[in-house]
Amino acid sequence: MTVSHHRLNLSAGIASVTVALVLVGAKFWAFGQTGSLAVAAALADSALDLMMSLGGLAAIAYAAKPADADHAFGHNAAEDLAALAQSLIITASAGVIGGAAILRLVAGNSPMPAQESKGIAVMVVSILLTGALVWWQRRVARLTGNRVVAADSLHYVGDLVPNVGALLALVASARFGLGQVDSIVALGAAGMLIIGAVRIGRAAWHALMDRQADPSTLAGIERVVADFPGVLGYHDLKTRQSGSRLFVNLHIELDGTQTLDEAHSIGAALRRAILADYPQADVLIHKDPHGVTPHPNDPQKEDPS
Repeated sequence: MTVSHHRLNLSAGIASVTVALVLVGAKFWAFGQTGSLAVAAALADSALDLMMSLGGLAAIAYAAKPADADHAFGHNAAEDLAALAQSLIITASAGVIGGAAILRLVAGNSPMPAQESKGIAVMVVSILLTGALVWWQRRVARLTGNRVVAADSLHYVGDLVPNVGALLALVASARFGLGQVDSIVALGAAGMLIIGAVRIGRAAWHALMDRQADPSTLAGIERVVADFPGVLGYHDLKTRQSGSRLFVNLHIELDGTQTLDEAHSIGAALRRAILADYPQADVLIHKDPHGVTPHPNDPQKEDPS
């Protein structure tokens, strides 16, 4: 990673944290002014954004830090631990908001949000700030190829939905006196928060349990290896995800009569080709002679069937 790319990625991370912090403060004030559950749901979503953005900024900041003697594979697992904790907090917050919304709907006496104009102004500003942030993140991701920035951008695109929902609820209350719209929007936003929390928590859990990469990533790596010049076959492709880092272990089969220098050149070139498609990967390639008979003392693989 070049210095300029690292600075661009850092700028995107800092912008993400700054916008999230501003939105949390603004929506907290708006919730206090209006008492709107829809605004409360948007506030909880922005609080999630802030935690996610802080995690993303930390990942970007540590991207250039090499592994040390005590952590040979780096410190990426901290991202997964943080994400798992975040998913539990989000689920609890969404449950409180959704429960309050259901109680209001069942009681049939949903209170009208107060001072809707202030809440509307805050939500409009939130939508504009989020849109500007997404534009900058996508520009940085396009220039640097950073997957953390790209993922954060995708997350903020999804965050526009509860912001727009809260805005519609406040408008419906101010112009048409439809107080129950606020509870309905809050209930829908709570559902979206829970779905997002489950997705984040499941991905973090799989990473902590060393689950292999997703099928599309495996297929992409296999396409690079299968057509690579000098590689006569491959086996034992193993992958795992740790935070934003992808670890790849692979055995390739080469012509056993070639020199060690030639075999090393093929392996090094293949590693560069994999990194070109997966820049966040850590690739380890073992070289075997093609057609070699396994030693009788080697561990035997179990039949997967």
